[in-house]
Amino acid sequence: MADAKKAEGGMGETLKLLAYVVAWYVGNTYYNIYNKKALNLLHAHWTVAFAQLVVGIVWCIPIWITGIRKAPNLKMGDIMKLAPIGLFAACAHGGSVLAMGAGAVSFAQVVKACEPVFAALVALVITPVEIKSMLEYLMLLVIVGGVGLACVKEGKGIDINYFAFGWASFANLAAALKGKLGKDVSHDLKADASKNMTSANSYAVMNILSAFWTLFVVLGTEAGTFQETWNHTMEGAAAACKKDPAGKDCFTANDVIFNVVMSGIAFYLYNEFAFAFTNMVGAVTSSVLNTLKRVIIIVVTALIFGEAMDRNSMAGSAIAIVGVLLYSLAGNWAKAKPKKA
Repeated sequence: MADAKKAEGGMGETLKLLAYVVAWYVGNTYYNIYNKKALNLLHAHWTVAFAQLVVGIVWCIPIWITGIRKAPNLKMGDIMKLAPIGLFAACAHGGSVLAMGAGAVSFAQVVKACEPVFAALVALVITPVEIKSMLEYLMLLVIVGGVGLACVKEGKGIDINYFAFGWASFANLAAALKGKLGKDVSHDLKADASKNMTSANSYAVMNILSAFWTLFVVLGTEAGTFQETWNHTMEGAAAACKKDPAGKDCFTANDVIFNVVMSGIAFYLYNEFAFAFTNMVGAVTSSVLNTLKRVIIIVVTALIFGEAMDRNSMAGSAIAIVGVLLYSLAGNWAKAKPKKA
């Protein structure tokens, strides 16, 4: 009887993990699709990034108010500790959005695969210093080599969308800083049961702080010209509809709003499921599945948006992604290896 219950419980955990992975993958894929559509329609990309975070707030606040999910119990001191981490989270999200707005989603995803490289460099310059194993550093070279190959076009040489590359790298640096500086703070808050900082609440709080910081960027960059940008966008769409009602340049305000809202919903949900999955299995397994997820996104978005990928792009993408996978496994191997006395 006990063995049967244990087996049943194990099966339940497995199905739960599978559900998390499916929700994570599907949500992330749809986020990239709706996000790119929104960015193609409205050229106010920081505003789009902010709106996506606001959608997440609209999602989580009612859940707390109605008691469906117990709200976190944070004091002002806790929030102040989390605020810098929220800033880096905002930069990571905003940088990713701007990278995908500036160029192909597939290219942005390839550059985003370099995040472990940035994390390793940050670990070397910010205390406590973390030294990786030689095998891990070798895998980082594989990642860099793959991204470099993806930037070399056949017959053209080096051909880089510098805006997409720059913003994706900016997002990588911000994500690395968030991970390094936020690790201890997040761990301490989760360890205190009275704070009720579950994986879901941890992400919700980070989403709110990210929206707060992103608002300042919007106010300083796009807020003053947003009405003009919106009017110009709608006038261009109306003119396109007159010429070709079935054309890709023909759309309405509802189309813009729909894609922004749907990208916001998908962004919040996929991150919540990813947080829950990582909390159950650990960072290494999550990193491996995150690598596989990137492959799906590159393939799906390339097909949907007609993003051409030559042999170098495909080979470089494959090398970089395999490098990330091997880097994660090398890190796990280094931790498991017994230390010499």
